[in-house]
Amino acid sequence: MAKRRVTAIVKIQLPAGKATPAPPVGTALGPHGVQTMEFVKQYNAATEDKPGQVIPVEITIFEDRTFTFVLKTPPTPVLLRQAAGLDKGSGTTGRETVGTVTDAQLAEIAQIKMPDLNANDLEAAKAQVAGTARSMGITVA
Repeated sequence: MAKRRVTAIVKIQLPAGKATPAPPVGTALGPHGVQTMEFVKQYNAATEDKPGQVIPVEITIFEDRTFTFVLKTPPTPVLLRQAAGLDKGSGTTGRETVGTVTDAQLAEIAQIKMPDLNANDLEAAKAQVAGTARSMGITVA
């Protein structure tokens, strides 16, 4: 089988199991000639076991208008907000603290994010997640 040439790689974040062909999916895939409904069906089937989460997806579009996609782990700020029970982070980082997460919650988030982080071990991953928490106004207890 001959290699297919890649024409584009599109990255979008969608709610798990609830993607629709409306924007942002339609506007991201339409210019490349990809069948939007086909992607939506496959994405929703792949993410139906993760309700309420935002799942980033990396779509590789080939020259013959076919595609493949890879699901990523949820964004770190989303996981931190869920752990702290917040709607949003601090508006004035460094001056305002909006919530706290425990070290155990931090380790759990780092374990979830490990495949997508450029960390060699869990401690380095925890440091990256703690930095994101700090920038959101969340303290680690």
